[in-house]
Amino acid sequence: MTRVVLATHNAHKVDELRAILGDALAGIELVGYDGPEPVEDGVTFAENALIKARAAAVHTGLPALADDSGISVDALDGAPGIHSARFAGTRDDADNRALLLERLEGVSDRAARFVCAAALVTPSGFEHVEVGEWPGAVLLEARGAGGFGYDPIFAPVGSAGSAAELTRDEKNAVSHRWLAFSALMPVVRERASA
Repeated sequence: MTRVVLATHNAHKVDELRAILGDALAGIELVGYDGPEPVEDGVTFAENALIKARAAAVHTGLPALADDSGISVDALDGAPGIHSARFAGTRDDADNRALLLERLEGVSDRAARFVCAAALVTPSGFEHVEVGEWPGAVLLEARGAGGFGYDPIFAPVGSAGSAAELTRDEKNAVSHRWLAFSALMPVVRERASA
């Protein structure tokens, strides 16, 4: 079994990634990370994902996975983007959603997408990033009690409701995180055990 560390201190994210990838993790033991958190000072999702994966690979000596994700709104020139988690300055999901809705008040073009950059870094210095995008639009108000972050105000293309109204399995089968990590897994299989 190949051990791969996920560069997050959030046990929920480890469980979420295990659920998203399911059988794609066969033969891979995905473990959490307990090392120092690096400063995420990249200007793109990919740069921040690599910063986290590099730190975890160096600290643990294991191949490391990391992701950086958020919502990008066309009418706001891609904002909140890499600042999605701290858009309102409080790191509170409800505050972030409220500020985004406020900024889009009166705006008719509400096209948006969730973006996830998933990175693999090995102790030997190999690096690879895949990016997944989940297109949709920002709703006028929150709908649904599931999900987290911006899910209640994001309507995915092809869905009658918000991302917060999808079941976990429905979301995991189409989300930006699933797209990015699914594309990355063949590289993980090839390089993590090398």
